[in-house]
Amino acid sequence: MNDLRQQVAGAIAQCLTWNTTLDLEVILTNLQAATANLQTPFDAIQTIADLKRLVQDHPVLWNQKIGLVYGGATKIKQYVFESADLQEIRGASALLDRINLIDLPAFFGREQDGDRFPQCQQAASYCERVRSEWLQQHFPKLVGALTPEMVIYSTGGNILAFCPAELVDDLADAIEKRYTVETLTANACAVGDSFYPLEIYLGLLKDPIGNTFWLDAVQANRDNFAVQAYFGFEQSADTQAVAAAFRQRKGFSELVGKLANQFNQRRSGYDTPGSSRPSRRYPPMFETHPYVMRDDSDRRSAVVRVEAAHLPDAPKFSEPTARKRRVGQLTKREETERQQWYTNYGFNQYWDATTADDSLGSWVEKFEQFLRDSQLVEQYDPRLELLDSAGQPRERHRREARSLTEIGAASDGFVAYIYADGNNMGAYIRDQIKTPEHYQQFSQDVFEATEQSVYWALAHLHPYHYTPDAKSSRNNKSPVWIHPFEIITIGGDDVLLVVPANTALEVAKAIGDKFEKILAQTGRYDLAPDATKDPTACHRYSSSTASPSKSQLSISSGVLITAANTPIYYADKLVSQLLKSAKKKAKTLKGKGYSGGTVDFLTLKAVTMISSNIDAFRQEGLTARFRQDQEQPQREQWLKLYAAPYTLHELGGLIETVRAVKRAKFPRSQLYQIRSLLERGRRTAILNYRYFRIRLSQDNQRPLIEDFEEAWCEAATNNGNLAPWLPPIRTENRTIYETLWRELVELYPFIVLPEGDEPAPERLPEMPQSASTGEAAR
Repeated sequence: MNDLRQQVAGAIAQCLTWNTTLDLEVILTNLQAATANLQTPFDAIQTIADLKRLVQDHPVLWNQKIGLVYGGATKIKQYVFESADLQEIRGASALLDRINLIDLPAFFGREQDGDRFPQCQQAASYCERVRSEWLQQHFPKLVGALTPEMVIYSTGGNILAFCPAELVDDLADAIEKRYTVETLTANACAVGDSFYPLEIYLGLLKDPIGNTFWLDAVQANRDNFAVQAYFGFEQSADTQAVAAAFRQRKGFSELVGKLANQFNQRRSGYDTPGSSRPSRRYPPMFETHPYVMRDDSDRRSAVVRVEAAHLPDAPKFSEPTARKRRVGQLTKREETERQQWYTNYGFNQYWDATTADDSLGSWVEKFEQFLRDSQLVEQYDPRLELLDSAGQPRERHRREARSLTEIGAASDGFVAYIYADGNNMGAYIRDQIKTPEHYQQFSQDVFEATEQSVYWALAHLHPYHYTPDAKSSRNNKSPVWIHPFEIITIGGDDVLLVVPANTALEVAKAIGDKFEKILAQTGRYDLAPDATKDPTACHRYSSSTASPSKSQLSISSGVLITAANTPIYYADKLVSQLLKSAKKKAKTLKGKGYSGGTVDFLTLKAVTMISSNIDAFRQEGLTARFRQDQEQPQREQWLKLYAAPYTLHELGGLIETVRAVKRAKFPRSQLYQIRSLLERGRRTAILNYRYFRIRLSQDNQRPLIEDFEEAWCEAATNNGNLAPWLPPIRTENRTIYETLWRELVELYPFIVLPEGDEPAPERLPEMPQSASTGEAAR
């Protein structure tokens, strides 16, 4: 942290001395002396008089201003998923990643800092061209004025950086223009403002400083509703609580919050009065006449149709979609002859991705490097190593999946979309981060934890030996080893993957577990000792075996299992809803002492299965309501035929339960029959489950008893169990019973038993008529 503090001080000094005759070393020395006691400033600065005295003693904190710029891509999914072709999706994602992780840091010469920006260091020549050619041509003032120390973070699709106050507008315009020049249609937004160095440590201040609304003024106006809302304290808060809320609000995060508000306004088309910047109200438009041929995305006029001899699908390209396909081919390392179309049709005259070839790294290349660095090669592929005798990757392992069909081939034609996002991030930034160096450390920790957890989870997969069929786009129809996954994006704490359906839940759980473990190992995000509570209040599955949360930060995931031919835009909408549901569950459990991750999933067997949204589908189609007591009409019994979302501990239990059902050789027909009887009532479902279970042999009953009934369904008031129902949730007006049986049946084809543990099928006689469901219920 001391090194980061010195970098921030150096960045501020560079901004203050740019285009002046001031001595950099003198300013840096004065700045370090002035800020030495500002790491915990509110212990010594209680009143306006204290602020004035500080400014008088250290004029370097109040004589000049420095710039702070915040920006990045917006409406990312609209750009990435406007095409249904996986190759164009991966190209769009790779192009945005390159701009965010390489192009924008290249403005500041970040290739010189290989520890924080290894991507820039690997593409050093490209970064130099960005500055010497593009930046020099369009924004010459920025060349030489920006230094590596000025970047606070550049991950997750956004960049936050210092700059000289006079160049705020130039840097913001350069960020927006770089996205437009490279992508043509991707939306980007950047804003900036200038602040006094003292505000970096104490938050927003007034000029003159005597007009600042400081702690003494907050205490005097604690009954004002606006003051309460801004500083975040209750009306009944005492003096100490108000002071704590004030300290929590004032800091560097207050400056970032101001820029975030300006960012949202500019993104919405609002022009700041008096600003000389070009308006962002009118984004790039490509008009198409109704009788002109459109490209395959059906959004813009096509400029060329590529012949099938060059690309098997004979696509119609506009300029933006051609760039996406080109970048997609480069990142997936396709054969050179398949890339000639771009030159043959003249696209390279205006924009040539090969000039940036060294900056277009593949996620799969990074994954392979992770396997080698972590010595997980044998785990990922116990049969064949990824390296040959010369230490080079084997050719047959340099094949990425080219379509969802190839990924789905590893799971009988089904794929799974995994969309993950961090929990508690905003609250942690608001409550804990007070200085720029904290922002640097936080963004670096989260990005590394996210990336490493994804690679670690994917290392549990295995290469798939794919045989191309007649519909495959591969020219060579010989069998080929492929990586059976697609990393669409990893940005900050966001992850979007496509994996085979039969590995989806294990991958989602592994990402969540590893993410928390990596952050816990840093020692910077530990929970307070009193924050860990009894896990029985958080988990429905064998809570005695659950480990307590160890990190303030976690990650939640939405998992959609669907056929490989499901439209990607439709799958993206559903998996986004699942992620939102999982994060809502995590927020609910936080009050019970659970700070870990959650997962919500859905198995979509047909595209027409859900016509509106998932919440409505579950409320209307998977919830049955019964009147519980005629004398108390306000009291109802609800039967929820699902139990999602799950905590990570519960998800692991669900996977083991599905395996237990497989080991019990429970006939598939009876699994479906019990599922169909759930909605007839709680007692009917219990009776039929017990009837089918006792007809199994003693050895086959044991997995069900141990891994389902005792683990999930124990009654709260006696030693019995309610299988297939979970213990009830009682509220003032209703009693809610949940069951995971329906999800268990849907997951049955997608959960794989360990090798050598697959049981032989057991056929049982059909239920006799005398023991039919209706008769048993009566």
